[in-house]
Parts: sequence; C-alpha cells; structure tokens
Amino acid sequence: MTQVVGTAKTGTTPAPMPSPEPRGFARSAAAQRRLHELIPGGAHTYARGSDQYPENMAPVLVRGTGARVQDLDGNWLVEYGMGLRAVTLGHGYAPVVEAVSRAAREGVNFSRPSVWELHAAERFLAQVPGAEMVKFAKNGSDVTTAAVKLARVATGRDLVAVCSTQPFFSTDDWFISTTAMSAGIPQPHRELTVGFRYNDLDSVRAVLDANPGRVAALILEQATATAEPAPGFLEGLRELADREGFVLIFDEMITGMRWATGGAQSVYGVVPDLSTWGKALGNGFSVSALAGRADLMEVGGLNTDASRAFLLSTTHGAETTGLAAYLAVADAYAERDVVGLMEAQGERLRRGVEDAAAEAGLSDRVTVMGRASCLVFGTRDHEGNPSQAFRTLFLQELLSRGVLAQSFVISAAHTDADVDATVEAVRGALEVYARAIDAGTTDGLLRGRPVAPAMRERAAPRRLPDARAVEDESKDAGDDAGRETTEVGS
Repeated sequence: MTQVVGTAKTGTTPAPMPSPEPRGFARSAAAQRRLHELIPGGAHTYARGSDQYPENMAPVLVRGTGARVQDLDGNWLVEYGMGLRAVTLGHGYAPVVEAVSRAAREGVNFSRPSVWELHAAERFLAQVPGAEMVKFAKNGSDVTTAAVKLARVATGRDLVAVCSTQPFFSTDDWFISTTAMSAGIPQPHRELTVGFRYNDLDSVRAVLDANPGRVAALILEQATATAEPAPGFLEGLRELADREGFVLIFDEMITGMRWATGGAQSVYGVVPDLSTWGKALGNGFSVSALAGRADLMEVGGLNTDASRAFLLSTTHGAETTGLAAYLAVADAYAERDVVGLMEAQGERLRRGVEDAAAEAGLSDRVTVMGRASCLVFGTRDHEGNPSQAFRTLFLQELLSRGVLAQSFVISAAHTDADVDATVEAVRGALEVYARAIDAGTTDGLLRGRPVAPAMRERAAPRRLPDARAVEDESKDAGDDAGRETTEVGS
C-alpha cells in the first residue's frame, strides 16, 4: 500500500510516497541489458549510464511527477539532480506542459521565424542584464562551441583557455580533447585548448604569458556546487579580458536560473562578453541560448561587413515547443520565488542529512556541501579518503529505501515530505555505512562493483561482463530484494 502526498501549488500531480519495503529492480536490470545491446553505453548521456549506479540497481524510468519518479518495477523514488539539473519546477509541471502542447498544436517548425522567437528573445534579454542579443538552440554544447567560434572570429586568435578544474563544457573536440575520452581527436586540435585553475588569477596570467596574443576566449563557470569565486577573481578576469583582448565567456548551464533568474552573473555582478545557457531554461525540454554583446553576436548576422561566422543555423534550434517551454518557465519564476524555494528546501535537506550523520557518528565520513540549490554529498572510507566503493554503498542503500540521488541537487517541487523521506532514507543508509566503516571495507555489504567516473579512458572497471553473468547476478539481486511490485500501466 502506498501513501499519497500532496504538493501545494507545484503544478504537478501528487506522487505516491516511497514504499518502506525492500525494493527489487529485476525489470529495470533486464531493460538495462537490452539498452546495452542497442545503445552504446546503454544510455544517451554518460552521466545517466548504469556504471554510475550500483550494479543491477540502475532504475529504468517510466514516469515522473513532482520530485518523484517511477521505474519499471513499480518503485516510486524521490529523485535528485532531476534531468541532470535541468528540471527545477518538477516533472510534469502543468503550466509548462500545457504551454508546450498549445504550441505544438499550432505548428512546431516553419520555413520562416515564428513569433515564438521574438517573444522568447525579448523575454530572455530582459531577464539577463548586459546581454544585447541572443540566439537559441537545443543543447548546451552547441551554444558553448558557438561562443568559442565567435571569439575566434572576433579576435583573429586560435587558442581557447578553459577552467581545467571544472568538469564539463562541451561534447565538441575543443573541450573533449582535454578529457580522458579524447580518442579520435587529432593532435593539432588538442593543442588549441589550454587550461587554467579556478580562483587562481596567477594561472590565468601564466597562460597569457606563455601564449602572447593567441588566446581568443576564456571560459568558465562562475561558481559550482562546491566552489564560490574568491574575492576579486571574477573581477580580475574581466580586467584581464579588457586589457589582453580575449573574449570572456561565462557558462551558465547550471547556474542560470538556479543561482538566480538572471544567472550567476547577476549574483556576482561581473558581466561577461558572452554567456551560454541551457538546462533550467526549459524545465527539461530542449532549449539553450547563446547571449552577449551585439558586436560579437553580429559576427554571425547581417549587420556586418566582415567575414561571417556560421552561427547556430540549425533545423530545430527555434522549434516552437522549446521556446514555449522557456516562456512558461520564465512565467513561473516571475510568479513565485523558485530559487528561494530551492534554497529553503536545500537547507532543510542539508540540516537533516548533517543531523543524521552526526547521530551516526559519521559527520567526517558523509558530508553535504555546496550552495543550497545545488547540494552534493561526499563519501569517505574508514581512513578518511574519498571512496567510490563507499559512494556506491551509500547509493545502494538510498535506492533500497526509495531515493535516487547521484547528488542532493534539489528542485522547487521537493516538498517537506520528500525531504523528510530522504532524511529517513539517509538514516537507514548510514547504519549500513557505519558497519562498513567499522569493518574497514565494503566487502560483504556492497553488491557488485563500485561506480566509476563517467569521463574515463576505458570501460574498465565497469566494463560489461558477459551476458550470462549479468543475467545470473540480476536474478540473484531480484531474489534477494524479495518484494512484490505493482504493475506499471495496469
């Protein structure tokens, strides 16, 4: 029997509470095996891959409402980091869904610009002070690469400086060449990207000194879940950009509409030359944006006599449903303090998890860090070292108690009941975690291999075993869980 909890003014249908019984994931495991047969990596995003979850406990999802999702086995789970941090209003948020449906009924894609493009551009530029022009697309990588291209055209330079202590900027070669997954990228391409360290102006100066007159653009996130800008750092970058002539690009994929409606640039008060946006713009619908100075943006426009850049000319970049989603999201942010709600619920969650860790004597082993609207957790072993095995054990025990959480990144749809259920799941998970700490190992408690970094050179240590081994392990996991599940779609 499941308990239903309401959501006040969330625009989503109430979802059942997680069931307290042990969970099985046999159907999800079978579907995941099939996904691996059909799709490289078994998912369309590496961060969603089964290697990021305990073995045979990677839920394949059927539906979501509010802050909860249901998997193929009928399990309802409280979810965090929803849509890779793209969903801030909740799954199935009615005003957005209805706006998208209305737009779709009136035509999705035309041979000329639609009025949606005009309305979305006006709304976005009013939202982001300092941005003079905008162009929309469908994913963050495209607009970030477009920003790099504009910088190269405008400056006549070739090098791009990326913040090497931040994890991701684009799927394109100029950035992926700096990661462990750089196979297939020619060496000359790799040599066009250089790195600097966050909160370290001296490292930026060193890059400029080593490459005089060659740096076209410098790109970074102004802040992350675990790091705030040091006093003077962003201001120092702005000063260096003005003096040295490179284009300053702020990546607002995560911070945009999660730090503030106007992005992190409106929080920290430093205006970039260009900024790139995505994720929360559409509450999970596909829409991204490149915005910035008109003189830079017009490099790809018609108000220029210079050689033009080919700037984001795509079939689906301005399809109406993505822009309708953005406008409905912007309305939601105007009607209520969405960021404030996320911060309040994030603080509630932080306090609850920290209290649970203190009660278990694990305050120095399981930690919560970051901005309240973008929390992450840390897991350390018996010696105090960061541990993938202990992280996997924590994930395993949260999943078995109804919480799907690679992080604790919250949304405005997370109710008090969602947060309280999460804290109770953490308490239960920490009981098992404490046993592993006392034993000095996760052996005997962790079922399967530990998770591994998503961006790694080789599939090992989570290379797929042979199909028969996977089937046997999945059957054992389903038998061990020993619970009845509800039929999905019945």
